[in-house]
Amino acid sequence: MNKRTIAVHTPFPHPDAYGSIAMPVYHTCAYQFPDAASMTEAFSGRSGEPDYSRVMNPTVTFLENRVRQLTGAQSVTAFNSGMAAISNLFLAVAEQGKNIVTSPHMFGNTYSLITKTLKRFGVEARVVDLTDLEAVSKAVDEQTACLFLEIVTNPHLEVADLPALSRIVRQKHVPLIADTTFIPFTEFDAHALGIDVQVVSSTKYLSGGATSLGGLVIDYGTFPSIEQRIKFELLFNVGAYMTPHAAYMQALGLETLDARYKVQSSNALALATALQQLPGIRQVGYVGLSSNPFHDLAQRQFGPTAGAMLTIDLESEQKCYDFLNRLKLILRATNLFDNKTLAIHPFSTIFVSYSAAEKAAMDVRPTTIRLSIGLEQVDDLLADIQQAL
Repeated sequence: MNKRTIAVHTPFPHPDAYGSIAMPVYHTCAYQFPDAASMTEAFSGRSGEPDYSRVMNPTVTFLENRVRQLTGAQSVTAFNSGMAAISNLFLAVAEQGKNIVTSPHMFGNTYSLITKTLKRFGVEARVVDLTDLEAVSKAVDEQTACLFLEIVTNPHLEVADLPALSRIVRQKHVPLIADTTFIPFTEFDAHALGIDVQVVSSTKYLSGGATSLGGLVIDYGTFPSIEQRIKFELLFNVGAYMTPHAAYMQALGLETLDARYKVQSSNALALATALQQLPGIRQVGYVGLSSNPFHDLAQRQFGPTAGAMLTIDLESEQKCYDFLNRLKLILRATNLFDNKTLAIHPFSTIFVSYSAAEKAAMDVRPTTIRLSIGLEQVDDLLADIQQAL
């Protein structure tokens, strides 16, 4: 079936007692078993039945199954936030003495997790330019736990050559792990591009308008130990599993993802095109623009759409503050891919805890505004930006 159909018609693990056509929310902690043997089968993971909602819940399992069918993954695990998904994934692959090869260009908290938090546990961060394949090849060695990147970096909008990176790490039996939040996983085949494990902040496109927090680890089974550690160690020992109500909201969000994304991505392209003509804007960043240096590579890897996030650079940091303060329709808020358009100044918010030197090394500029484009009429968004300028 077409992915749009699959997103709406995913069968329940068990028939609902009342014939509900929406997966019910199982707000429960524990489950009764008919006998001791059934209990053993559930706790060992052999029966596929829930044993405790900290590690398995029918509503969450339904969301996981829906994503698994849409992606062709071997396993999907839902967590209570995108950062929880990333953290658990790194705990599954890394250990003392290992290293993670990654880029200086990524979301601030992910970068901090790799370079600061994991460093305290003896995991080395090897930060290299992932568009320089020779540098990547030199950085990856027998102690590399994974190569990690964002498929389109936030907020830098850099795109790396995924098949080329995959060939490098495959020779050394190292997994390629990618945060694919920027483009919905329904739009491209991550595994065909060489990605071994995807991590997604389902808070974004999937939730259907910022209704709930969530994160997904989408595992294609090329490194079985990762799935085993997540399912049978980390869910039990860390306790970051998604809540049933969040799973319910995000399963519903998946049903309208295709329709919403088509509007958001087309809005982003139309707006980015128009913004290039406005005085006061020094630069427009959007990989959907043919003038963007990563445009062709992004199109080859992810298809004709380019996501719903763009950046604009103004003359100074003060100009950015003035612009944000004058906005009337666009909301000053931190999130991505809400139904509403959002604006933020990453330099003074997302990356506020970094020193000036660290921000410079990460290419985070004080002149950049990040815009997450929603479902509004493009003309209304453009008018708001014009008056704010």
